Amino acid sequence: MPVKPVAPPHPKCLYLFDIDGTLITSGGAGEIAYRQAVEEVCGSLAPLEGINFSGNTDTGIAREVLTAVGSIPSQENVMKLLDAYLGKLADRIHHHQGKLLPGIIPLLDRMKERPDCTLALLTGNLAAGAELKLTHYGVWHYFGFGAYADDHHVRNELGPVAISRALEEQGDEFTPDRIYVIGDTPRDIECGKAFGAVTVAVATGRYSRHELASHHPDFLFDDFSEAEAVMDAIAPAV
Repeated sequence: MPVKPVAPPHPKCLYLFDIDGTLITSGGAGEIAYRQAVEEVCGSLAPLEGINFSGNTDTGIAREVLTAVGSIPSQENVMKLLDAYLGKLADRIHHHQGKLLPGIIPLLDRMKERPDCTLALLTGNLAAGAELKLTHYGVWHYFGFGAYADDHHVRNELGPVAISRALEEQGDEFTPDRIYVIGDTPRDIECGKAFGAVTVAVATGRYSRHELASHHPDFLFDDFSEAEAVMDAIAPAV
């Protein structure tokens, strides 16, 4: 009796999710906590003028703020500001009407059950801030590891960090063509392109579909409410 050939295993892909505007909205808790921390540490909100929070890193914002007030953005000074921010965030997260964004739980559930899908984070949040936010909204457990603002203040440097961490944490090696960077800002798209990853943009943050399209992501969605359609596009079954 002829032996039926066994199909080769579907190669694993790494899905790197942004947090704010992609997985959740904190209802402004994060930005307000940051503003409160800046006012407490610097005595004024003036240093925040002209700083774009969307897609930025917490450490990058801290360095810009400290430079604006004439302070050296040393590790010590950066952490003083960020420790204040994390303390404010831990309180503020409970007082804002944040939420999970459309389709996130069905999408994460579908990916989690697939052995060829590895879920992780690539975010401008500090690791502690990411855990605080995602634990509050009940989705922290979906992600095995991540690349965070603690790792580098420049978002475009976080892709290689995520690749290294996948190898360290799970023993998996991913080439850029099997890595999907998923986010809601032009900076997410730029970050993915910086290391040759597949870029997935979603218009659930501050940028419209038209604005995101002008940065030419590989995939673009209004939201993730049609989880099956999203899976068919970015994680097709064998």
